[in-house]
Amino acid sequence: MTRTFGGTPDWVRDAVFYQVFPDRFAKSDRVPKAGNLETWESPPTLAGYKGGDLLGVAERLDYLQDLGITALYLNPVFQSASNHRYHTHDYYRVDPMLGGDAALRELIDRAHQRGMRVVLDGVFNHASRGFFQFNDLLESGRASAYLDWFHVRHFPLHAYGGGELGYEAWWNFAALPKFNTATPAVREFLFGVAEHWLRFGADGWRLDVPNEIDDDDFWREYRTRCRAVSSDAYIVGEIWDDAARWLRGDMFDGVMNYQLTRAVFGLVGRSIDHAELSRSGLNGITALDARGFADAIRSQLCRYPGEAVAGQLNVLGSHDTPRLLTSLGGDAVAARQALFLMFMLPGAPCVYYGDELGLAGGHDPYCRQAMPWDPTADRDDDTFELVKSLAGVRARRTELRRGPTEVVAGGADLVAIKRGESGELTALLNVSDESVAADRRLLAPGRYRDLLDDRVVEQSAADEASGLTVAPRGWLLLERVQD
Repeated sequence: MTRTFGGTPDWVRDAVFYQVFPDRFAKSDRVPKAGNLETWESPPTLAGYKGGDLLGVAERLDYLQDLGITALYLNPVFQSASNHRYHTHDYYRVDPMLGGDAALRELIDRAHQRGMRVVLDGVFNHASRGFFQFNDLLESGRASAYLDWFHVRHFPLHAYGGGELGYEAWWNFAALPKFNTATPAVREFLFGVAEHWLRFGADGWRLDVPNEIDDDDFWREYRTRCRAVSSDAYIVGEIWDDAARWLRGDMFDGVMNYQLTRAVFGLVGRSIDHAELSRSGLNGITALDARGFADAIRSQLCRYPGEAVAGQLNVLGSHDTPRLLTSLGGDAVAARQALFLMFMLPGAPCVYYGDELGLAGGHDPYCRQAMPWDPTADRDDDTFELVKSLAGVRARRTELRRGPTEVVAGGADLVAIKRGESGELTALLNVSDESVAADRRLLAPGRYRDLLDDRVVEQSAADEASGLTVAPRGWLLLERVQD
């Protein structure tokens, strides 16, 4: 059995995640298709379907494993009347458009055979107008047996317009009625859903807007119930700001680490697309020099218990933000620098599908385009090879997955990240347009091998005023070579 340390699943420390938006990743001929689908290559729309499915994901596991991916985070897969499936109709049924329960069964089984994990998206704050219990409320009104499942303000409900909304809904969207989790039957229903899919074989839950279920006892019981089914189930919340409340060891293992995203963008970003980012929770990125970045990361590493730091899901973009390349104003070098930093820091790195190919796209729906599988399609091979190399070295080197982290600045432009009990590995990143020397505070004299290109470099002891140089906007991952 996989061991746990302070509640954080051991396998998460070793994981490289890949986020899949099922309708847009890949489609299989084995899943029957609806008639009115958008063409795969056309620009995405808010409501349109492309026809991706879970068997398409299963059939692309070779690609993902070659990239170095060891865990999948799937956006919602349960029956819904939306391409993103955050409008759940049936929590106990995988959407037939995705291939149904059998497709999820095949995907999980094939992933597990490769040693890969599969984490599902749990949408427990709100359901949909098509959810049976809410549909009963629409049909039966005050006589509904499920009146206390939702926060009813008044009748008529005006669920499809015609007047003021008669119930609480997520951000007041009529399509997303909010559960009344104070009702015991609702709590039991949601806990039962979580338990069911863990028994089915899922390896954990990413929780959608869990802060909007403002009830710590709910999440404590959720964790207890999940862990009783699967002792190494990963529980990660979508929290955009400080998450200390949820990371004390009794609720979540980690959160989507958007605070890290902010710091990384602040350091490497030269032409940040603030207009696009302002449409997401990543608005207001503050520019940082190397010293400011080091301070920010040290603060983040001290803010949470060590187990929670290891359990963070480190992201540079998601279905809720512009794509990495677009966020950074189309600057591919900055995007690669961001990826380098994500893989060097504690927590599980998570690549949003297509970012390894250099896909661009603004906020929803443009960050949710179809994956370009056509071999003639434009792709950024340099970024792909970097991600593959970073995932590979992370798999080989325990220091990048476990152990201490020290982040220091060498002036305004150079960041050093030391990993391991004795700083066995040193990652150096230069954000300037000039070569920058790493002085002896950052790197002791000696010979080093760059683990990303197998090149040997030397830090001389002869001149204390200078040192090994890092190329303009370059990076190194160095291991001391024994003489």
